[in-house]
Amino acid sequence: MIGILAASDSGAFLGKDLLPYLVLAMGGALVAGNLAAIVKPPEAARKDGDLERAPIGRSVVMAVIGLVAALWALASLLT
Repeated sequence: MIGILAASDSGAFLGKDLLPYLVLAMGGALVAGNLAAIVKPPEAARKDGDLERAPIGRSVVMAVIGLVAALWALASLLT
């Protein structure tokens, strides 16, 4: 019947895959941002209280957390 949504189509953007796509995006951003902070720190501090470079340990931990989240989301989307 026209005008009635099917049971599998909720009408939401990206349907049932919205959450895995969001987790994939956030995980990828965590990985990219933290690795960029490690590899290429800012040339000069912007304010007096800014660090010269990102704390390596915290950045690596956050990048690993982002990688796990992105891989988990990717596996959820592919299965």
